[in-house]
Amino acid sequence: MARLQLDFPDDNFFYTTALTVRITDINAGNHLANDSMISMISEARARFLFHMGVPELSEDKTGIIVTDLATMYKSEAHARDQLLFEVGLMDFNKYGCDIIFRITRAADSRLIALAKSGFVFFSYSASKVVPMPAHVLNTFQQALADNVSAKKASKQ
Repeated sequence: MARLQLDFPDDNFFYTTALTVRITDINAGNHLANDSMISMISEARARFLFHMGVPELSEDKTGIIVTDLATMYKSEAHARDQLLFEVGLMDFNKYGCDIIFRITRAADSRLIALAKSGFVFFSYSASKVVPMPAHVLNTFQQALADNVSAKKASKQ
């Protein structure tokens, strides 16, 4: 069976948040359980969207829905590990894009996982996928452009 491969450009990450692995996140193998990692990725996504000023559900009942999630595990995480979630964007389309994640252990910078979560905008009133609002697209693209500029400036 072919293995999933995820590879993300460094310039696409521009938000970071930290989450701590709880004892209740541990499975029988004594490491972070898959379902708990998915919950942590969802929390990091919610924090990112809040930071960007993008509501998960707007007043007109248009919201964001996750279309897919892919996770590539690289190392184990254990109870009380603080994990850093670097979050970014890529692969824009008319209806949404991918939120990408690079998850490392804060103590030693060890890569724990890479993940991507595709999303689209959905009108709950019309019960259909709708184009990404222009102000959201502009916000996301400006954040990416600012990040690329800042990284280029820091290299000089």
